[in-house]
Amino acid sequence: MPKRVKYRKTQRGSRKGLASRNTTIDFGEFGLQTLERGWITNTQIEAARVALTRNMKRKGKLWIRIFPDKSVTARPPETRMGKGKGQPEYWVAVVRPGNILFELDGISETVARDSLRLAANKLPLRTRFLTRHHAV
Repeated sequence: MPKRVKYRKTQRGSRKGLASRNTTIDFGEFGLQTLERGWITNTQIEAARVALTRNMKRKGKLWIRIFPDKSVTARPPETRMGKGKGQPEYWVAVVRPGNILFELDGISETVARDSLRLAANKLPLRTRFLTRHHAV
């Protein structure tokens, strides 16, 4: 989550369209790209990061290219209608098709493919494995 924000509560916004930035592998050699649109929560990003680093056995380098900067609010259970908007419950990163989520470098392709597969299993979207030289 962000250290501080200008406004605590954000609107839901639009998720339509394709990713216009963060669509190429800029830092590492291998990457994980989204094929769907959606929200990825801060806990899902952290779970994917832990799965990646564990499988890489702390070798190589990892870049996380998304950041959860949108707050999502929720009302307490069994609350009557009205009385305004709920409190921020968790944070999400908005991703569109084409966004690069993670980049890896300094490891072999088989280890990278396996690590990113484990990370993708923690995420709620379909993804695909990319290499820097074969990125489309």
